[in-house]
Amino acid sequence: MTDTTPPEPTGARFREFQARLGRAKGQRDRQPGRGRGHGGEQLAVPPADFSSYYGRPILKPPVWKHDIAGYLFTGGLAAGSALIGAGAQLTGRPRLRTVGRWTALGGVAASTYLLVHDLGRPDRFHHMLRVAKLTSPMSVGTWILTVFGPLAGVAAVAELAPLLPQHGALGLARRLAPPIGNVAGLAAAATAPALATYTGVLLADTAVPSWHDAYPSLPFVFAGSALAAASGVGLIAAPPTETAPLRRLALAAATIELAGGRHLERLGLTGEPYGHGRSGRLVRAGRALLAVGTAAALVSRRSRILSAISGAALVASSVATRFGVFEAGRASASDPRYTVLPQRERLDQHGSAAVG
Repeated sequence: MTDTTPPEPTGARFREFQARLGRAKGQRDRQPGRGRGHGGEQLAVPPADFSSYYGRPILKPPVWKHDIAGYLFTGGLAAGSALIGAGAQLTGRPRLRTVGRWTALGGVAASTYLLVHDLGRPDRFHHMLRVAKLTSPMSVGTWILTVFGPLAGVAAVAELAPLLPQHGALGLARRLAPPIGNVAGLAAAATAPALATYTGVLLADTAVPSWHDAYPSLPFVFAGSALAAASGVGLIAAPPTETAPLRRLALAAATIELAGGRHLERLGLTGEPYGHGRSGRLVRAGRALLAVGTAAALVSRRSRILSAISGAALVASSVATRFGVFEAGRASASDPRYTVLPQRERLDQHGSAAVG
């Protein structure tokens, strides 16, 4: 009969085999309480760690740069300001209306620039308009931005009508601009909620754990953040006699954002980046600034100084929140345990349900 026993390793291969065996045994022995069965016998498999193939992350980290974090903020600011401009238009607050309209235009212009800059080439933004795909948050968001931008621009430019001559062709433009601007302002406000929240849907639609698992609350966090930022700019730039609604709006924004933020903390493992590290510090700073800004807004009344302080705190809170959420996603994508452990938990739950 032919001997089927594999030959003993010899030479360099044998020494390598012994070295690897010794390293594995040393790793098991260094971990207290690990690597031994119920009877004290040594287990053959060492404890698992969360290193991935060749040390690479399991998920490819987002390629987005901080331009996108700025885009999240400026887009929300534009949306909230358009709503404030429309509200001021309907309630007869002309100076607040002007602030809201110009801030909406400035926000959407900055937002478009940051998006195009992150894409690398302007023609890539144009290429995204070739199709309208309702199942793609990026496609829908591009079209929302494309519709909102011109409407916000027309509403803002209409504010220049009083500077035009009263006679001739420019006089006709002076008379037509206000009603056209009013229609455009209301139309921009109608698209503003989608602009304020679609970025939350866009992040949640990715495979990044801390974004994906936060899909029920990110749109609410971003909506509250957008209203807080826009209220802050209005409190800074508009006269206190016209900002009474902004103080109530700041309170509503804080309620919406803080309620959504509490849900982020209850996500479990994938919610850790919202409370730890650099991203956690940004989120906590945003929450503290939001509380300070809201409290100052409620007591500011006719004080221009307090209004400016509360407005600055609200704007800063929105910036910190957006950058904190952005950094939380990047942190969760770079650490394999945020991908592996939730998957194991879901598999265990699925197995338990199947057995039951």
